[in-house]
Amino acid sequence: MASTGLARGCCMLGLRVWRDKMNINLAAFGLAVALIASGYEAAATEKDNDPLWVAMIGAAGEWPTHDTFKNGPSLSIEFDLIKDWLEVEVGSAKLFRGSNSEFETEIVFRKPFTLSETAEVMVGLGPMWSKAKDESWKVGTTFVADFMFWLSPEKKFGWFLEPSYSIINPGNERSFAVSAGPIIGFH
Repeated sequence: MASTGLARGCCMLGLRVWRDKMNINLAAFGLAVALIASGYEAAATEKDNDPLWVAMIGAAGEWPTHDTFKNGPSLSIEFDLIKDWLEVEVGSAKLFRGSNSEFETEIVFRKPFTLSETAEVMVGLGPMWSKAKDESWKVGTTFVADFMFWLSPEKKFGWFLEPSYSIINPGNERSFAVSAGPIIGFH
């Protein structure tokens, strides 16, 4: 009996250490994204109407195949890594279903396509992490199509619509989600 309690205690200690390392890794990643986004302004030399980074604030709804509908707020930032070729979106959402909640975050690598001076479409994929109340972190992949509609060619304000399809392991959980809301371009 004593050895079972000792093993359980060691396992719980290991989970706490892993969780703390996960929090440190997420904080380090967030700092890296902030530094890249802020340093990009100094590197931008050509004058165009494309923002250095874009903030997307919206509402998200998710229809999982294994559960009921969830909805909540979402927040994302996006910036170019390679102009007109590769954009990165870092985003998260807090989804609610009844009294339960779930936190999701993702990093999506996207290829942009310009439709007009005020309309863009981007397709991409990337890793995502999901954590529901009283559950461990789950890892998956998300496939995204992002539509942006700017109010003017200066690209300061506009709207976005972002449907996505995700596969999360363990359990091979699948879901369809849509986020929509205003976008703000920072030049």
